Parts: sequence; C-alpha cells; structure tokens
Amino acid sequence: MNHTANTPNILEVNHLSKRLGTFALDDVSFALPQGFIMGFIGENGAGKTTTIKLMLNMLAKDKGEIKIFGQEHLQYEREIKERIGVVMDSPYYVDAWTMLDIEHAVSSFYSKWDHSRYMNLLEHFSLEPKKQLKALSRGMKMKLMVAVALTHDPDLLILDEPTSGLDAVARNELMEILRIFMTDERKGVLFSTHITSDLEKVADYITLIHKGRILETQTKDELLEKYLVVKGGLNLLTTEQRQMLIGYREHSVGFDGLIDCASLRHLPTSIVTEPSNFDEIMIRFNMGGEIDE
Repeated sequence: MNHTANTPNILEVNHLSKRLGTFALDDVSFALPQGFIMGFIGENGAGKTTTIKLMLNMLAKDKGEIKIFGQEHLQYEREIKERIGVVMDSPYYVDAWTMLDIEHAVSSFYSKWDHSRYMNLLEHFSLEPKKQLKALSRGMKMKLMVAVALTHDPDLLILDEPTSGLDAVARNELMEILRIFMTDERKGVLFSTHITSDLEKVADYITLIHKGRILETQTKDELLEKYLVVKGGLNLLTTEQRQMLIGYREHSVGFDGLIDCASLRHLPTSIVTEPSNFDEIMIRFNMGGEIDE
C-alpha cells in the first residue's frame, strides 16, 4: 500500500481463512492505515460480513491473524472493543426497547460512554428518546446505530452494509457523518458495501472481495487507474485477446469488457477505451474472467 511508512495500520488482516458450509473465506489479507476510509466491496455473499464477524469474534477463525490498533484481536478483545464502533445492516436490539432502553443496555460496556453526546446525536438525527425501535423506519434505525456507535468516541468505525435499502438522502447524510468523523487523523473506517457510488465520495482505499478471495486492495485512485472498460466490433479481437478481458460480453453491435491496463498493449489500437468505476469493476469480476477458477 502507498501510505507513508510512518503511518501505523489501524487494522491488519493476514491470511484469514474460515469455512462455513459450502462457502470458504480463503487466505484473506489487507491493511487499513490510520487516518483513512477503506471501502470493502464485493457482491452479496462474497465474504464481507463473514470477515467482519471474524474481526469482532462473532465467529471463530480457522486460520490467520487479525490485529486492531496493533494488537491481536482475541488476546486484547476487551480493550479493542472499547475503541470500536460497529454499525451492522440491522440493529441487534429488542423491538420494544426505546432509545433510552438501548442506552441502558449498551452503556455499561463502554467506559467512555457519554450520555449527553448520545442525547445530542439523537436530537441531531431527529430520534425521540422514548420512541420504540419497532416504530423506526429503516433509515432511522441506521441513524440510531450510528448514534450508538459514535457515543463512546471510537477510534475505528466498522460499517457492514449500513446503506442497504436506504434512500439517497439518508445515504448522503451518512457520508457526511463519516467526513466529520475522519477530521481526526487518528481514526479509521472500514465500510463494507455493495453500493459502490457511496464510496466514490469518501473512500481512500478499496478492498475488493469475490467468492471469499481478495482480488484487489489498494488506493481508490490506483484501482480506478488499473482497469479500463474496452469496446469494439465483434471481429476486432482474436479468441486469445478475448480471454484477456474480465466480464467479456457480446451484444448486437459489438463487445465490451474490462481490462487490466498492463494488458492493453496486446489489443488493437482501434479499440475504444473508457474509464472504469467501482461498480463496473465489481460487476465484471462477478461475471467472470481471468481470475475465475
């Protein structure tokens, strides 16, 4: 990774493996430097939630190492969890609980829990303290989880598909919260999602996971520069050249696909190239190509 040598990693995952029925997380490694936001992207079922659950010790790993704040995640689990804020895709609270009940249940786990900060965040998000969880919309539930996650002033935020099913306004509000959170350069965010447009606004690094394997982990700019979308007429490419493309697709007027820029010199000069985006990269890898076994 291209961060400066003196920037410590807030999160390190090394050779992580876990088998769950027919699914396997296979030798997953990546690192998030302090002071940055990493987008953790991949199709539904790629292994994002499994990886996060292993980090939080909600699942036991088969192999590998996880370090958070430079410490082994099991040996120092209590100290680490004091410094983490987690937002999952839905709350793990009792439906009949009010916002105040949730505070009562959660606050004792955090020595830095700040009641006035929690009340300020509820007010900021227009959440009524005496309202029950079951009365909240999906967007309101997400805001509640963000409020709970931020109340104890965490150093690392781990977000697992928090924007799934939210409208554009609510998603934009979350991006703004992340921007404010990251004004402190000692902090970091791991943001797992399959809605990649959110990440183009805020992410510094991207880790792409596909079928339990890491395909890419690098800065956002490096990833976007690495791949191009190519297009042309059906007769333009040889079979061998077609095999260089990721997610090759034919249609009535020609073909399109994704290519690693390092392979571009092997294609005809008449080929049309366009910049890629995260969505395009994720979709093409999911369609298949050189990395599929």
